[in-house]
Amino acid sequence: MTDAPAVTFEAASRIHGTVRAVDGLDLTVRRGETVALLGRNGAGKSTAIGLLLGLDEPDTGRVSLFGATPARAVAAGRVGAMLQEGRPVPRVTVRELVTFVARTHPAPMPVGEVLAVSGLTELAGRRVDRLSGGQVQRVRFAVALAGNPELVVLDEPTAALDVEARQEFWGSLRGYALRGNTVLFSTHYLEEADAHADRIVVLESGRVRADGTTGELKRAAGGGHVSFDLGGGTTEWLGLLPGVTSYELRGDRARLRTSDPDATVRALAERDAIRSLDVAPASLGDAFLALTHRPSPVPTPLESVR
Repeated sequence: MTDAPAVTFEAASRIHGTVRAVDGLDLTVRRGETVALLGRNGAGKSTAIGLLLGLDEPDTGRVSLFGATPARAVAAGRVGAMLQEGRPVPRVTVRELVTFVARTHPAPMPVGEVLAVSGLTELAGRRVDRLSGGQVQRVRFAVALAGNPELVVLDEPTAALDVEARQEFWGSLRGYALRGNTVLFSTHYLEEADAHADRIVVLESGRVRADGTTGELKRAAGGGHVSFDLGGGTTEWLGLLPGVTSYELRGDRARLRTSDPDATVRALAERDAIRSLDVAPASLGDAFLALTHRPSPVPTPLESVR
């Protein structure tokens, strides 16, 4: 099926012991999309990725890639994966490793092209086990690209990397995606999903809790943040302001989470000694918390930071 979506989950379920890790999951990823998979620990992200790659079989339902079974798509080289586990291969250079992996695929990407896309051209002659953490992560990405896949799947690809290494990695991935390829990645770094995903899927208890662009999820969360300098005095009244659902203190500055920023600002305008007022819309973090946490029955202050 040449027009089939890149990824299709149809009422897929997977049970581990007494836990239904994936529970009737319905999800479609179109070709050319970059999709972020978000969820708390235990939400079903890794299990869903295992089903997608054919590492596990659904107990019920169906999973397909490009209209075929995951096993057939992987064997054909249409899918590349970069999972959390893995150690540097000792005593081989970057070029030797990529060349070896490429030869295992029916229609591999040229090795020089793999190295260029993954940002490893200048490191091609270096031993893999002597690279930095960020460089090793790029090697793992190169291995995922070696088969010239149309879809690449990444499970927490930048975990434990520093800021510079993370930026370098996403630059490499962007080059791959700009070729019209499909990317599905899971991450705990919400700013990465916000910056790099065309679409965000939030899983909760093995099901899709929300699905949309980052803008759509933020708008669905509603509200926003209001922050200002207190100028001394008490703080108990902050939680009584209209719309305020929680607040935190950083020194003498208050940051309020509010469901109605306009009403909160109007109430603050009636008080004296409010300085440096700032209003910001809901963030992706706000949307994620709203979707994956039960709301508190009464407004409560967050832990103060002084």
